[in-house]
Amino acid sequence: MYVILRQAHSGLRWVILLLIVAAIVQAWNKWQKKSPFEPKKQRLALFALIVTHLQLLLGVILYFVSPKVAFGANMMKDPVTRFFSVEHVTLMALAVALITMGYSRSKRSAPDAKGFKILALFYLAGLVLLLAGIPWPFRNLGAGWF
Repeated sequence: MYVILRQAHSGLRWVILLLIVAAIVQAWNKWQKKSPFEPKKQRLALFALIVTHLQLLLGVILYFVSPKVAFGANMMKDPVTRFFSVEHVTLMALAVALITMGYSRSKRSAPDAKGFKILALFYLAGLVLLLAGIPWPFRNLGAGWF
């Protein structure tokens, strides 16, 4: 079960990165064109939000079943254990919170282009945290591209 969850979690990151980038580009373009903000036309941002929450759910389950997460006196000395026990979960939770706040705040904005600005900036901040929190292979954390 752990391997299936880990593979799903790892593969879903590519879908999330693609959706978040697409949502940022779409919101940025509409913001620059001063398009009127209509929440119903933000399906891409909503889909990115939903998939990000699904990824968070998988991540929380993995947090409790993963052998890479451990608590004890030496956990901060081991870079892999520290990353998966503290850094990864913190960065990803903050990223999901920013993405959620951005979508929620943009829906409540005035019907001008301000909603697109809020969406683009919050999703961009979330993307930065996502990229910082992913265990890329070049970081030597025991994770691969998939």
